[in-house]
Amino acid sequence: MKRLLTALCFMLATTPLAFAQDKAKDADKKAPAATEKSAKGDESKASKEPSEKQKAQQARMRDCSEKAGDRKGDERKKYMSSCLKGEDPTKAEQPAKTAQQEKMATCNKEAKDKAMKGDDHKKFMKECLSK
Repeated sequence: MKRLLTALCFMLATTPLAFAQDKAKDADKKAPAATEKSAKGDESKASKEPSEKQKAQQARMRDCSEKAGDRKGDERKKYMSSCLKGEDPTKAEQPAKTAQQEKMATCNKEAKDKAMKGDDHKKFMKECLSK
């Protein structure tokens, strides 16, 4: 039992040394790649400037983002999507009313014009919507 515990302790003590060797190898491999990138970076800086099409897209994104204002989450995503497609985002937010909704609005307006309240209002709405 003592031998088993001794072997286990020895293995745990030498494990960090094995990982340290791997990190040194990785650092040696990354160093030449970094120098190659810096040499190429000077040449590619001039070609990294956005094209006219990209500039137009960035301007459109900026405008839509300003118009989106305080919207957050899914509401903002929907608004930005429709705005960037060139659609009218206000129409995308408010879907067209269904026939039933229009009928309810008309009947409710008539009931208000007649100053109906309570049971009279309920009865009128039931009759109006059943037509």
